[in-house]
Amino acid sequence: MGKQNVAEQFVDILVRAGVRRMYGVVGDSLNPVVDAIRRTDGIEWIQVRHEETAAFAAGAEAQITGRLAACAGSCGPGNLHLINGLYDAHRSMAPVLALASHIPSGEIGLGYFQETHPDRLFTECSHYCELISNPQQMPRVLQSAIQHAIGRSGVGVVALPGDIASLPAPEKSVEHALVTARPTVRPGDGEIEKLVRLIDEADKVTLFCGSGAAGAHAEVMEFAGRVKAPVGHALRGKEWIQYDNPYDVGMSGLLGYGAAYEATHECDLLILLGTDFPYNAFLPDDVKIVQVDIRPEHLGRRSQLDLAVWGDARETLRALNARVKVKTDRRFLDRMLKKHADALEGVVKAYTRKVEKHTPIHPEYVAAVLDELADDDAVFTVDTGMCNVWAARYLSPNGKRRIIGSFSHGSMANALPQAIGAQFTDRARQVVSMSGDGGFSMLMGDFLTLVQYDLPVKVVLFNNSSLGMVELEMLVSGLPSYGTTNRNPDFAAIARAAGAFGIRVEKPKQLAGALRDAFRHEGPALVDVVTDPNALSIPPRISAEMVTGFALSASKIVLDGGVGRMLQMARSNLRNVPRP
Repeated sequence: MGKQNVAEQFVDILVRAGVRRMYGVVGDSLNPVVDAIRRTDGIEWIQVRHEETAAFAAGAEAQITGRLAACAGSCGPGNLHLINGLYDAHRSMAPVLALASHIPSGEIGLGYFQETHPDRLFTECSHYCELISNPQQMPRVLQSAIQHAIGRSGVGVVALPGDIASLPAPEKSVEHALVTARPTVRPGDGEIEKLVRLIDEADKVTLFCGSGAAGAHAEVMEFAGRVKAPVGHALRGKEWIQYDNPYDVGMSGLLGYGAAYEATHECDLLILLGTDFPYNAFLPDDVKIVQVDIRPEHLGRRSQLDLAVWGDARETLRALNARVKVKTDRRFLDRMLKKHADALEGVVKAYTRKVEKHTPIHPEYVAAVLDELADDDAVFTVDTGMCNVWAARYLSPNGKRRIIGSFSHGSMANALPQAIGAQFTDRARQVVSMSGDGGFSMLMGDFLTLVQYDLPVKVVLFNNSSLGMVELEMLVSGLPSYGTTNRNPDFAAIARAAGAFGIRVEKPKQLAGALRDAFRHEGPALVDVVTDPNALSIPPRISAEMVTGFALSASKIVLDGGVGRMLQMARSNLRNVPRP
């Protein structure tokens, strides 16, 4: 075997760290690494049409698999395009290694063609960002970036000039064993004992769960049963906690529904479990609050805490379940379950009645039919904006489905790129991109990536020819909508011209058949559904001042609309409530 160059060593380390593919767009400074990938077994180069797509795809792959994923951009403009997707991956706690290739090392700092400073640019959206300025820094810099990404759940960035990538690797470079999995963290006995006392002393306990509750469903249910606690969730906690949950009281926040707001405000003790819920206007300020989180920097930054517990949600609950006293009084729980069901009864049919005659099609109806027809283990990627509303209200989690979106960063155009990364992890698994016409058209070029790799992603396009969420923001601020209307083409015709399956749906009775045809198609497919831009309304009891800017609210319900099969779940849970 001949002597390795730096690029080959770089790629070998990625393979050892479990990276299966690298997403990006080729370019001169990146060519040595891409060529090394071409000649290396166990890793492939995924050619996308825009580097932002590369970063979103890598972030989605990391969220689906839990393994390190990778993306790359060439010098200057190439790697600059990565930044939005990397922000999203970082804020989603997805382990991603980003290669930002650089101009020739001897030209750095001299205003060379395409010069930027990636080692400065990516510092805010990464745990580690360093420049390799000579071969002797390899492989230690790369290994450090990998371990930051995996160990701290986020992004690690390496800037590598193309000329250095082509140089021989050092003869006696120091390589060490890579950390490729995170440990669980159990709180100390002192914190556990303090938390046990708070729980035992409280008459009414509520759990509010986020994505940090992933993998702890059984422990959450056991704990809620022991202390008779209603269980609410944030949007990112929905897929992990709502299913098979007899204590479910819905979701709080800007897209909230049900009795989660009441349950968090009417308890004696609120336990925030694995959530960095950002909307403190929805959190109480007059009850005792405990927060449990794996990342200590999250503790207490949203609300004043009576106890901060640094630890893994599952390990913390396992310790609690062995120690807390079993409560027998379930009056608070039963009252919240009844409020939850009553709240859903009033809105479940708000937009889905007589849908077979309503044109343009209600988007709620599209989401409800999609939820019924999609596979039990489907992966849904969800565009920011109104698609978030439909996903929150209509997608039914079951422990096997996944729901991925830009839920913390809030970027447009995330769904299609994330679907690419999700589909590469398993071509046999159904992946559905719930795309808005605004987001889809922003990165529409990467629909061609689906065709190029024959990825069987199904794009369900909610086409209301507007930026619906922005219009809503303007409405509640008392402003006329302006600059929000899109003049759209026939997206289905574009899909067919690209070589994919495409069908346009303008009448409700066509919808189910179109979705079935798309799902049966073996390759990429797009269903262009013309939807009603006026489908969402603000309840008349909510004043504009209460939702100004769609960011601040003291209201327990911001949006009124259907809730799909969640009413059925709430009714089922009511069977546990004793009748007088």
